[in-house]
Amino acid sequence: MAEAEVEQAAEVCQALGRHLNCLGGGSKSSRRRALECIRAEAAERPLPSGVRQRVLAALLRPLLGALSDPAERCRELSVCTLAELLRSVPRPHDALPYLLPAVVQRLGLPELAEPAEELRLALVELLVLVVELCGARLASYLDDMVRILQRTIVDPFPEVKKKSCECAAKYAKCTPETFHMQSESLIKPLMQTISHQHSKVRVAVIRTTGAVIQYGNGKSVDDVLSHLAQRLFDDAPLVRQAVTEVVGSWLLDLRDRYSFFHKLIPLLLSSCSDEIAQIRELASDYWRKVGLQWQQENEEDLKDKLDWSAELSVNYPAGVERPGLGCRELVFRNLFKILPAVSRDITDWVPATRVKASQLLIVLLFHAEDHITQHMQLLLSTLYRSCSDEEKAVVQNSVKAAELIGTFVEPEASLKLIVTALEKSACTAHLIVLAAVIRGSSAEALHPHLIRIGATLALPDTCQVSAKVEYLEQLLLCVQILITVCGKQCSEINLPLLKVLVTVVSMTSDQELKNKAEKTVASLAAAEDLDDSLGLYRLHIRQLIEWVASSQHEWTKYSVQHQQFETIITQSGSVLGESLEVVFPVLKNSLQPSRDPEMRLKLFSVLSKLLLNANETLNSQGQFSSYLETLVRDILVPNLLWHAGRTTAAIRTTAVSCLWALLHSKMITLEQALGLYEDLMPKVIAALDEDSKMTRLLACRAISAILKVCGNRVDPDKLNKLYPELLKRLDDSLDEVRIVAAKALSVWFQCVGNDYDRSLFKSHIEFLYRGLLIHLDDPESEIQKVFLDVLKVGSFLSPALLTQEIEAVKHKHRSPYYCEQLLQHVQELSGDAS
Repeated sequence: MAEAEVEQAAEVCQALGRHLNCLGGGSKSSRRRALECIRAEAAERPLPSGVRQRVLAALLRPLLGALSDPAERCRELSVCTLAELLRSVPRPHDALPYLLPAVVQRLGLPELAEPAEELRLALVELLVLVVELCGARLASYLDDMVRILQRTIVDPFPEVKKKSCECAAKYAKCTPETFHMQSESLIKPLMQTISHQHSKVRVAVIRTTGAVIQYGNGKSVDDVLSHLAQRLFDDAPLVRQAVTEVVGSWLLDLRDRYSFFHKLIPLLLSSCSDEIAQIRELASDYWRKVGLQWQQENEEDLKDKLDWSAELSVNYPAGVERPGLGCRELVFRNLFKILPAVSRDITDWVPATRVKASQLLIVLLFHAEDHITQHMQLLLSTLYRSCSDEEKAVVQNSVKAAELIGTFVEPEASLKLIVTALEKSACTAHLIVLAAVIRGSSAEALHPHLIRIGATLALPDTCQVSAKVEYLEQLLLCVQILITVCGKQCSEINLPLLKVLVTVVSMTSDQELKNKAEKTVASLAAAEDLDDSLGLYRLHIRQLIEWVASSQHEWTKYSVQHQQFETIITQSGSVLGESLEVVFPVLKNSLQPSRDPEMRLKLFSVLSKLLLNANETLNSQGQFSSYLETLVRDILVPNLLWHAGRTTAAIRTTAVSCLWALLHSKMITLEQALGLYEDLMPKVIAALDEDSKMTRLLACRAISAILKVCGNRVDPDKLNKLYPELLKRLDDSLDEVRIVAAKALSVWFQCVGNDYDRSLFKSHIEFLYRGLLIHLDDPESEIQKVFLDVLKVGSFLSPALLTQEIEAVKHKHRSPYYCEQLLQHVQELSGDAS
């Protein structure tokens, strides 16, 4: 049989001799035809394997020589023929001593010897075939293989890169005994290619890197970790999946995996938060296997924990499966190495890195459970920074991490550090972390610490440190979460919490935030089984007033305390009427002319609103009358005095507004009005000449209201001093002021009693009639009607004199219609009198 194969092989070789001779020279076409014939006779013709083996031995050198042929088609035919022959011979390894050096010459040199990328691809595919066929026999050709792969992995053609990666991975698997000696040489070209623009190339590089390190030198893990970590941010899911598979297999099978646990675990756990469900499931599956394998390998060390099945002393977060013991122990034992790196990455300048680090932190805390207590200082400092991040996802993840601290760590350890940080220098991040920790805790665990939490939140250096909406929102959130978590237990700290809520309402101009704070006050009251927020104010109104009044002598427009005072007296409603003895001294002191003008302006505005609704606020208990004279003499009158400046003018406006509100509420009695007339009326009359239209308008209304209260009890001399001032306002530039002044004169007429000597004061009556008749000729018919009504009211004073004055001016009026009406009214009045 062997002799027959030898004879057949000799015949084939003899037949190929002429074609082989053509390879050494001649034209390109003759070499191409020779190679085509060789391929047809040796590779495509059915021959016994033994014969083909001998034919390969005879053709190997000529074919390898043809790899350097100038003609691309000739080189292609040579590669194809070699591949077909190697695939069909029983001992392909016999060709290795000649084949690999030839391939090195074409692919392994610094300068590319093979210019055609398709042929470079064919040569690499030939190399892959050789690896598959020869396996471990290639171990002695390590240097040649590495030289080739170093060059082809960074080849410009993407297909060559992918095929080279496949070749490197297969070669690593079949020669593990020797491959480790040169495996590090492939790391650099692989890392140069790992960020290639084609995702398939990146996937191939990552998987090859896994195999190269798995079967090579494990020390190279440090060289590739940063590159693999970057690929976790890759836009292509297949790339991230490849990283997950490689890291998972290393954690399971890498010889030196125990040395790299603290570096590999974060990469695998990061994939547990991937946006693609398939990758999350893959990572979770790998992680369970890793934990179980480690648990089995260290079963003796974990014997006590396995026997007793240690349970958590806290409620585990709902909807989350507790990791296995091996997984938890792996994280716990490596946490001190992992956390500093996470802390650095969570403040990285790249947003995606910060998001990924914050997601990883959550997973780590889930596994570490109560063991995170010993890392509290680092954890909190990290969360303070991450909670100030511009990325919402980072803040949200940080809040979840802080909630886990509340779940797993005793408040004695966590709250002590957070509260201390708040007391030293409060900021929004501190409040975010505090709120999250409280939310994650239980009412039983928090109860011993409520008083300190409440006291810290109510400190001026905490609740008054910033007026920014973001800060106040977090301050409010802390109170809301305390109420939600602790419920009725908040009765122990309802006063500090109420102080915080008052401060939030006082310091913000955001109406939505104010509404939230007011609703929270109602929630705090409901937690104490009170009907509404007024019940809460009723319990603490005196303490709240004393709290803000302690610094009343230092109040300015910038003081938070006067804003808090305004909020208290505004929000307390009917409760305010029960505490006038503590409220009025503060008002009196704060509204003195010597105090800050802008502060007084704000307080007067608040006071005016309260007086307009006095029966439901200041006078809810009917006790306001005893403070009324104090209000007028000690507060309003001093502030009605004229001083230069726009601010003081505005104060006079608000003071007159308060007086008008007081009179409008009808709380002032006749005796009080008469007693205050001498002090009050001159200041109100002076206000009639103010530049402010509103002040003049309110002053007219106030005079009218005072006269209504006093009735005919006003002294005639005082009446005669008053009407000329009102007559001046009939020439005001604002029609509304003219109308109100006219109506005030109508009330003036009604105040004229029987003790008013008409003959003695005839000149006054005459002057008054003349002043009013002039305006009966006003261009505006509405104003004419108003003055007609006023004159009708005042006609009783001296009908004859009024008739005389009408006759004297009637012919001067543009439209005598209203004069005729008035004259008719006076005549009717005279007829009735007779």
